[in-house]
This record gives sequence, structure tokens and C-alpha cells, in this order.
Amino acid sequence: MVKKIGLLAIVVMVSIGLSGTYGAAQQFPSKDITLVVPWAAGGGTDTIARTLVKNAKKHFGVNVNVVNRTGGLGAVGMGSVTTAAPDGYTVGVITFHLSNYRMMGLAPLSYRDYSLIQLINREGAAASVAANSKFQTLKDLIEFAKANPGVVTAGHAGAGSVQHLSLASLGLREKVKFVHVPFDGSAPARTAVVGGHVTVAVTTISEVLQLYRGKMVTVLYHEDTKRHWLYPDVPTITEAGFPNAKIIYDWRALGAPKGVPVDRMKVLIDGFKKCFDDPEFQKMAYDLGLATVYLDSKSLETFLAEMEELHKPVLESVGLLKETK
Repeated sequence: MVKKIGLLAIVVMVSIGLSGTYGAAQQFPSKDITLVVPWAAGGGTDTIARTLVKNAKKHFGVNVNVVNRTGGLGAVGMGSVTTAAPDGYTVGVITFHLSNYRMMGLAPLSYRDYSLIQLINREGAAASVAANSKFQTLKDLIEFAKANPGVVTAGHAGAGSVQHLSLASLGLREKVKFVHVPFDGSAPARTAVVGGHVTVAVTTISEVLQLYRGKMVTVLYHEDTKRHWLYPDVPTITEAGFPNAKIIYDWRALGAPKGVPVDRMKVLIDGFKKCFDDPEFQKMAYDLGLATVYLDSKSLETFLAEMEELHKPVLESVGLLKETK
């Protein structure tokens, strides 16, 4: 009898132990989550990512820690997410460049390699000239460029950037030849246009806020469907006289490795949506002029497929289309 009672006690204890282990295995998250940012600390993507997850513990019960993994025009960091363990503890910020890696032959990566979570923000490009420029409207610039092919120099953030493709798309539509001057980012392009070294600088709209407020540049247009709240006198591209129904947007989104269990993906989707809706995050984005736009995973997939289709002919027009598979 004593032996039977002892055996029963052991069975009960093992059952309780297994039950506890099973319960722990089902609890997610039970430790901090890593958010990989594929660009350097202090940049726009890093800033928006850190602010997004600043209050993550309130929404997840654990911290979301930002880790910067740079290199390869973002491909190093974005690629590291696709090869991470699909346990839900690694999430990555994916950006505009992901739309072009395969088509430019730079890396075998696309949005199809992720379990998509959500879009964070998107914004259109803007073209700026020095405040004392003779071109004070987009119409002035286009008419001059048509009459003087290859004379208008345009600074932007580098080959294949959203700034480059946005201007190239405009040139393709209007049959205008611009001289593209690639810089290592938008900051030197802005400096060049203020200094008179290029005719026009194409940036995202938020990147010229300080120059605009300081009246150092005239922003000729904002490529979006409505005016930006911080640039009330800057016309949309349609208002400037050159309608574009297929806007090439800069964008930032979130993705996890393929294969994360459905229940854990739901936790990630719900938690990051709460981070997105957090008033502190929304205020920061508003103050910086960053257009927060939420799309769920399915809508994000549709959006990214559309972006690839828009990029393809523009990449071909500037000689950057290398691979389409």
C-alpha cells in the first residue's frame, strides 16, 4: 500500500510538472522581443522604431529591444530576420529598399520572405529648390527641362532610392531628361541644393522640414494625394499640374520570420497595433511630420506587390533593372 501511495505521488508530481512546463511553453512572450532595425542608430527609421516600442512593455508585458544591424543597403539587417528562429522573439523593420533588392540584383530578398505584421508609415517625395531659384513652380522646372534636355541637375539619396525613382518616374511620364546626381543620403543632397550645386533636390517631405521652416528652400510639390499638415502652402503633385495616380512611396513596416506559430503571430500583430495606436508614438510622428499609416498584414501584402509593379518600369528607365524573379 505504501509503495502504491508513493508511486501515485510520483505520478501526480510528474503530471503537475508536465502541466507547468506545458503552460510555460504556451505563454508568449515570456522574455523580451528583439526588433531589428537595418539602418544606423539616430536615423529616421531607427527613431521611428524606438519611439514605436518605447511603451511596448505596457502592451506586450515584456520589453521590445531595438538592435541595429546595418550594411548592404539594409539587406544585412533585413536578411537576418528571415533566418532567425521562427519563435516570435525576433521581428524586423522592413523598408522601401526591400522592394528593389531582387530587381536590382542586390540580394535575394523580398516581402514574400516574411510573415508580415503591419505598415508603420509611408510618405511621398518632394522636390525642393533654393529659395532664390528662378524656378518657383514645378511647371517652371519641367518647361525649362523640356527646352534644355540634360541641363537640370537633380540631387537625391542614391541610385534606386525612393527619391531617385520618384523623380525618374516624373521624367518618364513627362518625357524629360534630368541629370541625376546621387549622394550618400538626403542630407548632402539638401546641402547641395541650398549651395547652388544642383538645380533641385528630391527628398521625402519630412526631410526638408527645417530648411522649409527656415525659408532656405522652396518646395515645389509633395507627391501625395493631399497636402501635408506641416507644409500648408506646398501643393500636391496634382495641384502642381502633373497628376500621378501611381505614387511611389517611401515606407516602413514590420515583419517576422516565416513559420512563426499562428497564436504567436496574433500576439505580435495585436501588440504592435497597440504600440502604433499609443498616443505618445502618434504625437512624435506628427511633430516630426511622419505620416503614420496602418495597414494590416493582408493589405500590406497588396500594397507591397503594387510597389514592386510601379518600380519595375522606372528601374528599367534608369538602367537599374537587373533581375525580375
